[in-house]
Amino acid sequence: MFALMQAPGCAACKVGQMRAFTLIETMLVLVVLGILLSFGVPRMTLWTLSGKAASATEFYAEGFKLARQQALGHHAASRMVLTVNTGNGQMDWQVDLCFPMPGVPCSNESGDWSGTTVPAGGDPEGAAGSRSIFRSANALPSAAILQPHLLPEGSNSVYFTASGWVDTGFGQRLSRIQFDPAASHAGRLHPSALVVSLAGSVIKCDPGVAVGDARACPP
Repeated sequence: MFALMQAPGCAACKVGQMRAFTLIETMLVLVVLGILLSFGVPRMTLWTLSGKAASATEFYAEGFKLARQQALGHHAASRMVLTVNTGNGQMDWQVDLCFPMPGVPCSNESGDWSGTTVPAGGDPEGAAGSRSIFRSANALPSAAILQPHLLPEGSNSVYFTASGWVDTGFGQRLSRIQFDPAASHAGRLHPSALVVSLAGSVIKCDPGVAVGDARACPP
């Protein structure tokens, strides 16, 4: 009978001990999580930023390749034009098409080029022809983090012939895009670059390595 009367009290003691133990466990878990987060969050932030920086070359490589493909696929002239993204300072790009007509060559000074809402004049498909393709650089890191440089200085476009080669008749043609980390991110991000050959191919390279290294940019 005595044992039966004490049973509820002992059970209550065990419940109290279990609650105290659970509270200690919870506090330990929170401490461990805090330590892990103090190390993990900065690394995760850097990893995310590095991924976005690496995607910059992919973003522009896509544009160059698409411009060449459009020229070959439509047997027409094409161009890729870069404009400043007012949101982050990077460069948006647009790929246009142009079909040469008698007395009206496709160049930076003449030609009936396509737009994002209208096809190029002379497009064999008429009103159903291909429109320009525009891509925004909104998803790229800010230029305050990763600074874009268009080379030669003052250039912002590259023209392709119907055979897919770069149109050398346009003197101020874009031949290289280089991305340099801002001073505040030097050592955390690496410089990178894209070079467009006269054959229209796109070469990814590292402007930070010496000439002779397989990763170096062509002179």
